[in-house]
Amino acid sequence: MSTAKRMDLLGSETAFAVSAEAASLASKGTKIYPFHLGDINLPTPISVIKAAQVGIDNGKTGYCPAPGIPELREALAKDVGSARGLDYGLNNVSIQPGGKPSIGKYIAAMMEKEDIVLYPNPGYPIYESQIEFYGGIACPYGYINTPDGLRLDFDTIENGIKKGAKHIFYNNYNNPTGASSPDKEMERLAKLVIDNDMFLISDDAYFDTLYEGNPKSIASLPGMYDRTLTMYTFSKKFAMTGWRLGGAIGPEKIIEQITRLNVNMESCTTHFVQYAGVAGLKAPKEETQEILDELRGRRDMLVEILNRIDGVEVHSPEAGFYVFPKITELMKDCGFSDPEEFRKIVLKETGVSFCGRHHFGRPLENETDYYIRLAFSGIDKMDLEEGMQLLNLWINKRRN
Repeated sequence: MSTAKRMDLLGSETAFAVSAEAASLASKGTKIYPFHLGDINLPTPISVIKAAQVGIDNGKTGYCPAPGIPELREALAKDVGSARGLDYGLNNVSIQPGGKPSIGKYIAAMMEKEDIVLYPNPGYPIYESQIEFYGGIACPYGYINTPDGLRLDFDTIENGIKKGAKHIFYNNYNNPTGASSPDKEMERLAKLVIDNDMFLISDDAYFDTLYEGNPKSIASLPGMYDRTLTMYTFSKKFAMTGWRLGGAIGPEKIIEQITRLNVNMESCTTHFVQYAGVAGLKAPKEETQEILDELRGRRDMLVEILNRIDGVEVHSPEAGFYVFPKITELMKDCGFSDPEEFRKIVLKETGVSFCGRHHFGRPLENETDYYIRLAFSGIDKMDLEEGMQLLNLWINKRRN
């Protein structure tokens, strides 16, 4: 029996392939410094864990409503709405088994075959994968490196709109780059969406992991409430990556269609886990602040170390789990022209494991620089520092 042809269109989250490579080396005795995966090695808040246990004890182990239990939908509508200055209610929320399902469900519900869909590249690889799997035309837009950080390349966005794009994925506090939009950039993007009668999917995975100031959402801008679907995940803020809990928040007509797909795909999100989500949203701020403070310390340490390495340029991200250093000069100094060869040799000879820019979408035609992504969410400060010391020693030996 042959595999369906559409499976050839399905991509992958290639950070997991790097993880498997690292695990293979670890099984042979190599100490691995895991900068490759955006997992989080900090404990889930105790109030969340207890709520799940109470849910199990109270028999919340069967089916529940396809859009999610009302308690969680109401709590998430209030949390997302208040943080963005918007009024959401229970009917604006569909609970999902993680943040990722909203990507494919929106596309399946709202995109016709051969529709053009804009998405960030470098960006979360599942956008491109799902667009192509469902028969759409994936149209990437990139970033421009500036002294103030990476900024949206509006030339590529506007070219995609000229081709007829009506859907756009936008990931402020971006994975893998850490890029975030200043007010004027976000306003410019919103104007393009409104003026061209488009719809925007706002991937807010890292909205609640902002280290300084207040997070911003494009859904809050005038005219964007009815043109934005917000993707929410409990994985980051609550250290719940393996719990698989998230939500889609937006206009009722789209939420209704996403919930229809819930029925067809998984019936419902795990019942007792949803009570854990309610507890998380109502937990004292101190519980999640501890997670954020630890991540901030790791970010600051990693950025400081990288900035001391000749040939490396790095911006400090405002939010999220990742730094995205430019290593064009470093690779040249060390005798490399292939970023994948560089990554593999560093892993083999030092145990320092990271992803390359090429793991986050096919490099664009106008790209001339090389980048890597280092995740700091799954490695403690001691190993972070030790791993960077080993990398620096390796670099100095290659240069000599």
